[in-house]
Amino acid sequence: MKCSLKLGSVAGIGVYLHWTFVFLIGWIFLAHLGAGQTVLQALEGVGFILTLFACVVLHEFGHALTAKRYGVATRDITLLPIGGVARLERIPEKPMEEFWVAIAGPAVNAVIAICLFLVMQLMGHPYPSLAVDQSEGGFLEHLMWVNLFIGAFNLLPAFPMDGGRILRSLLATRLGRCRSTAIAAKIGRTMAILFGIVGLFHNPILIFIAVFVYLGAQGEADSVALQSRLEGLCVRDAMITRFRTLSPWDTLETAVAELLGGHQQDFPVVEDGQVRGLLRRNEIVEALGHHDARGKKVADIMVRDCLSIDESAPLTSTLELMSMNHWPAVPVMRNGQISGLVTPEYLRQWLAVNSVMMNRMPAHSE
Repeated sequence: MKCSLKLGSVAGIGVYLHWTFVFLIGWIFLAHLGAGQTVLQALEGVGFILTLFACVVLHEFGHALTAKRYGVATRDITLLPIGGVARLERIPEKPMEEFWVAIAGPAVNAVIAICLFLVMQLMGHPYPSLAVDQSEGGFLEHLMWVNLFIGAFNLLPAFPMDGGRILRSLLATRLGRCRSTAIAAKIGRTMAILFGIVGLFHNPILIFIAVFVYLGAQGEADSVALQSRLEGLCVRDAMITRFRTLSPWDTLETAVAELLGGHQQDFPVVEDGQVRGLLRRNEIVEALGHHDARGKKVADIMVRDCLSIDESAPLTSTLELMSMNHWPAVPVMRNGQISGLVTPEYLRQWLAVNSVMMNRMPAHSE
């Protein structure tokens, strides 16, 4: 992932550390020193945070491994200063599958807390209290309570947090996915505003969480609403039919002229009627920055492992496939020949125009 350091892989899932995590470690270290503690105590504070984020990784693997049971792969897990994010390829559509995937993360935190409690009892520690220091057993007590807090906080119905997804899954058993998502997203946005208000007066980290929750809830609601509107449609119903293609032997200058001469950003590369690849705007711009740009051909810079889809394919699954593979455009095929192009931007435009046309249609009268 961009801006992230790969720490390793477990069960085929890459674990990444976002570069902003360095600021969290530095802030924790300086905060301890600023409170009059020694360098050793400051390092112990950093060690506690690193241990806590190891628990966060286990929390995310709870989601990932449960999703794997239902045939849903996880792209990666990334650690951010505000927590971890497991990027599933898709959210299970069956409500109870989503329920178990969502609740698995907080359940992991609960199990960790129970294990820490048992360890402390075996070590002869007194019954845990709400310890805030990390001396004389306080480290394990603090870690136990923080894990319980993380689990409980994630159960708040602030969609798209775990609690919000649990709420959506339970609502979906009666109201359907689209309606339940709209309700859960509305509750999530409301709670995000509350997080932001509390964060202004007490904890600035809550402000970042509020932004994440608000944008995540809105994005999820928009995505599900889009899927609902596209249900039952095929690719041929909403594809671009007037588009330009390039040959593998066209020059970079030709590609630049096509890019600047119209609204098309991505070009299927076709030879003898067959799609050989896709030349995206990013590849064109990047190639222009090289010193040998003048002699380059389209074949030198195009992406060869290009997705293509039959025009009879369902539109919803095509968009899901494009999202999973980060493709900005996909050639559409008919009987082995390219017949169109599908892009998210065109789909949004297509939906907007069709919505207006449907609203302007005169009501049918008997």
